[in-house]
Amino acid sequence: MKVLKSYQVILTGVFFMLLTAGSMFGQNFRMDNSSEIVVEGTSNIHDWEMKATSKQGGATITTEDGKLTGISELQVSVPAESLESGKGGMDKNAYKALNTDKYKNIEFKLDEVKKIEANGSNSYKINGLATLKISGVSKQVPVEFTAKLNGNKLEINGEESLNMTNYKIDPPTAMFGTITTGEEVTIKFKSTFSK
Repeated sequence: MKVLKSYQVILTGVFFMLLTAGSMFGQNFRMDNSSEIVVEGTSNIHDWEMKATSKQGGATITTEDGKLTGISELQVSVPAESLESGKGGMDKNAYKALNTDKYKNIEFKLDEVKKIEANGSNSYKINGLATLKISGVSKQVPVEFTAKLNGNKLEINGEESLNMTNYKIDPPTAMFGTITTGEEVTIKFKSTFSK
């Protein structure tokens, strides 16, 4: 009888440990091509935007009881020449400024999550540090974005402003220099990742 009770205690303990271990685990996601990444800027004539027609990336998160508790990996790569404005001349000037012959991709990698704050139903505000590599120049930048868990989907939305000259990019010009673009651009992202 004592042996049976001992087995019951051991089995209960093992079952409890399995339940506890199962409540906190890592989940891997891959970026959907439906994700949107847009670069917006200004010029002395009019505002402009370029949309990424190709991109890839992945994310690894940890959850506990269905709530986001950590992001151990988040990386996105965009072929620089997949950025398109719908105007061939502008695209050509942009690719020249980005030196796409030598540097094919624009890369983002989350280095550190400093804060995860619940922001409504299954939505979280994330603050951290990331490395952004453009035209061969890597810079660590502060980032802020929202993450939303929806079943097997992870949605990440936000926007970041940057100065092109910090990445040794001369703002593109056109029409023999009569059209000049501003140094500041805004990158807006609405990304969906699936398990």
